[in-house]
Amino acid sequence: MTRIAAVHGVLPPYRHTQAEITDMTARACLPQGADRRLLDRVHANAGVRTRHTVLPLEQYAGLDGFGAANDVFIGAAVELGAEAIRGALHKAGLRPCDVDLLMFTSVTGIAAPSVDARLVGRLGLRPDVKRLPVFGLGCVAGAAGIARLHDYLLGRPGQVAVLLSVELCSLTLQRDDPTPANMVATGLFGDGAAAAVLVGGDHPAPGDGPEVLDTRSRLYPDTGHVMGWDIRGSGFTVVLDPAVPDVVRRHLAGDVGGFLEPHGLKPKDIARWVCHPGGPKVLEAVTEALTLPEEALDVTRRSLAETGNLSSSSVLHVLRDTMEQRRPEPGSPGLLLAMGPGFCCELVLLRW
Repeated sequence: MTRIAAVHGVLPPYRHTQAEITDMTARACLPQGADRRLLDRVHANAGVRTRHTVLPLEQYAGLDGFGAANDVFIGAAVELGAEAIRGALHKAGLRPCDVDLLMFTSVTGIAAPSVDARLVGRLGLRPDVKRLPVFGLGCVAGAAGIARLHDYLLGRPGQVAVLLSVELCSLTLQRDDPTPANMVATGLFGDGAAAAVLVGGDHPAPGDGPEVLDTRSRLYPDTGHVMGWDIRGSGFTVVLDPAVPDVVRRHLAGDVGGFLEPHGLKPKDIARWVCHPGGPKVLEAVTEALTLPEEALDVTRRSLAETGNLSSSSVLHVLRDTMEQRRPEPGSPGLLLAMGPGFCCELVLLRW
């Protein structure tokens, strides 16, 4: 079986309290003298204490449009991506020349040549390394990336594949936008990156990460409007519909149950839940839909509090924390899951 040999997460250098980011958002997004009580309430209820940003807060006001923000994205994504991949390969006991496939995902910036191409020479990856840049999956891409690398390695069990996620959500800040969706996004999303190293079943790499047993993708009809981006001259404008938790409640239990049943498992048998921290209301919906004990998503909630929602990078940070701090008994089943634009869900069955 495919094995997750290592996961390494990184955060940009500027760390702020939620209150500091709320004050910056009020200055950037609300009309002068406007009532900020809704903003304060939304940010206070986001379940976030601190977040990291790729720039000092005072520099965001000087970003003149999408081009300027995207230039920052490219430079920072290369720096953070290099750090994440180096750290993950070191943990896995592997060298850059061992990598056969590099998948890069982000939904907060674009580049051509892509970020993965810019990293090949910088990191010493082989010139014949296969590359797969992916845009548009959003928050689900951390789980979907692991699933797709598993698909690849099933056919090439002696190879090494790396998933890199870099999400710099702060660069999508929409100034002079007091809409509820922008208030929620500015209170929830943070900046970060992560890399996961996966090896095929025949590869001798050291490490004791979990095996990937199975995966499932699910796209829900008539829900494309609930999450995503509107692309405008000012950049990425968030689309966040309040119906997202209801979609989770309506579909997730059946999907998880149907996925686990052929393996002789039920949700109560899962020893560790590696869940993307979509936000407090989404986590409540996941807990209710799957009738999980309150502590089942503790690692996810702690990640949300300490770093915010890092889009596709978040579930990889939760996976790293689970591997390092909450590892269950060997042989125990785990389930990694994330949801994102589409609206869709990705499930990955693990064996620790």
